[in-house]
Amino acid sequence: MKQINRRKFLGATAQTATAAALFHIVPRHVLGGTAHAAPSEKLNIAGIGVGGMGAANLRNLQSQNIVALCDVDSEYAAKTFQEYPKAAVYKDYRVMLEQQKDIDAVLIATPDHTHAVIAMAAMQAGKHVYCQKPLTHNVFEARKLAEAARDTGVCTQMGIQGHSGQDARQVCEWIAAGAIGAVHEVVTWCSLSYYPWGHAYWSSPLGARPKDMPPVPDTLDWDLWLGPAPHRPYHSTYHPRTWRSWWDFGCGMMGDRGAHTLDPVVWALNLGAPETIEASSTNLNDETHPIATIVRYQFPARGDMPPVTVSWYDGLEPPRHPEVENLRDLGDGEGGALFIGEEGLLTCGTYGNSPRLLPKERMAAFTPPPETIERVPDSHEMDWVRGCQNGTPAGADFSYSGPLTETALLGNIAKRFPRTTLRWDAETLSFKDNAKATAHINPPYREGWVL
Repeated sequence: MKQINRRKFLGATAQTATAAALFHIVPRHVLGGTAHAAPSEKLNIAGIGVGGMGAANLRNLQSQNIVALCDVDSEYAAKTFQEYPKAAVYKDYRVMLEQQKDIDAVLIATPDHTHAVIAMAAMQAGKHVYCQKPLTHNVFEARKLAEAARDTGVCTQMGIQGHSGQDARQVCEWIAAGAIGAVHEVVTWCSLSYYPWGHAYWSSPLGARPKDMPPVPDTLDWDLWLGPAPHRPYHSTYHPRTWRSWWDFGCGMMGDRGAHTLDPVVWALNLGAPETIEASSTNLNDETHPIATIVRYQFPARGDMPPVTVSWYDGLEPPRHPEVENLRDLGDGEGGALFIGEEGLLTCGTYGNSPRLLPKERMAAFTPPPETIERVPDSHEMDWVRGCQNGTPAGADFSYSGPLTETALLGNIAKRFPRTTLRWDAETLSFKDNAKATAHINPPYREGWVL
């Protein structure tokens, strides 16, 4: 059977076709610039934020030319610097983009709150962009990055590696083939919690900032680490520890695991924007993400697909479904998804992994349908490299991962307004009749920073 890619599987949009048409792949020396690379050429890649996850991403890109590395903390990134001795080293990505003209593409693996400003600067400079999940720190940023990717025509990819896996594609194929009938509800979860966030002040009130102010390490540019976030004194709880737990810097468990787990749900069910979102949260405060949360989205019908309710649980396990004997039969032990269809159940892990029908007897008798979605032969990173070289969209490019990120971050806003039904207007980027919630769509940047 002929294979199709994700866009053909879901139906391409006119905007996507326009973006794809912007690519014209010819040798770099013919263009006189660095924004394009022929398939026969290796990409010149710069890594930005390479002390943590960025180091792992770079290992999957070692077949290319790693020409530059940038990190605000030279000690935290020292090991990665040593692994690529030929790469130029920078502390400020703006200086790197200005000075080093041979860069074709950038990998961004900084904390969430700086993803958007760095990705936007790179795209405006004509660089292809691979950005770790979640794509952005707020909903407005996600919308603007998707628009910029379309307008500049660069190849983009968000770092949700499960999207390039065999298993997530099977989830889509099985649901499309009617393995469980029409899906009207999905339960997603991550039972892990960041508590107590690692700030070593467990006896302090929940959400309290550390009171001591240690000196900023000589190896760290703290002001640059803060980027567009409001200023606060340095503390090791923020960097390199648990910045993801703090509202100003991270997107919590929803941005961490939720970006992965919602991916096969959005993909398989062709979800657009939700109509309503509501949540309940523990220990709500203005500093740190809740210890545990439940978020519920309502999505309208899509073509011949019925309306669907999608629930997200973090910091706790979901209720047991009456047709599931043991919660251990669901997901992968830490999280996952349960698709509830008119004719059965399908579960998978956090990254869309290990899909299976329930009960087990149903899976034993199941014959999987033919493959209809093109497989990625190697890694999520290399899927992006081929897109940069061939002018084809990567699987989780910003036209897909931007709306996915919007959905996840709308859930984060709902957490701040527990037991309130937020009615979303995707066209105007606002909540109907709720100005306070709308204010969180595009919170102000610190002076001196713009998107």
